[in-house]
Amino acid sequence: MIGYIKGELADIKENYIILETGNIGYEINLPTSAIMELPPRKSTIKIYTYLYVREDALSLYGFLTKDDLEMFKLLITVNGIGPKGALGILSKITADEIRFAILAGDTKALAKAPGVGQKTASKIILELKDKIQLEDAFMDKLQNQTDKKIKDNLYDKREEAVQALIALGYSSSDAYKIISQIDITEEMNTEDILKLCLKRI
Repeated sequence: MIGYIKGELADIKENYIILETGNIGYEINLPTSAIMELPPRKSTIKIYTYLYVREDALSLYGFLTKDDLEMFKLLITVNGIGPKGALGILSKITADEIRFAILAGDTKALAKAPGVGQKTASKIILELKDKIQLEDAFMDKLQNQTDKKIKDNLYDKREEAVQALIALGYSSSDAYKIISQIDITEEMNTEDILKLCLKRI
């Protein structure tokens, strides 16, 4: 099993990406919501993956967070929901929303996803309600909110550093390429990031 792949974002398509690592380009299916959150091409990213094996095919499904991956694994245990169906659900509804919809027995919330009618939504609730605990759902939601704030903060810092590099005369593509090689942490400010970028150059 491939737990995750870290590499260069070589290409972005409508519902999948090509992630290059070790001179191999992996085609990974992603929820459309995740596609919208991706950094520019050539950035280094980490994708949590699930390898789906059939007699006639091997397919990789990827997610930006472990939480989304775990929800995907839960959804495909529901009778009649395959990987593409689960991906479609996670493209429209977050893992947190799915958990609370299941706990509340809210079929309308689940039926927002493409290809999910009231019957399928009821089946999801019936088969997964015993696998989700209310306490865990709240803890996961709090963790996801914290992770999102951190991610947004890091994104803002990265964009400020990119703009600073452009102001120094570097092209937009060069700036993004340089910044993708830097491991940005919460403790860093824009000046710290810029110094590391200039050292790389």
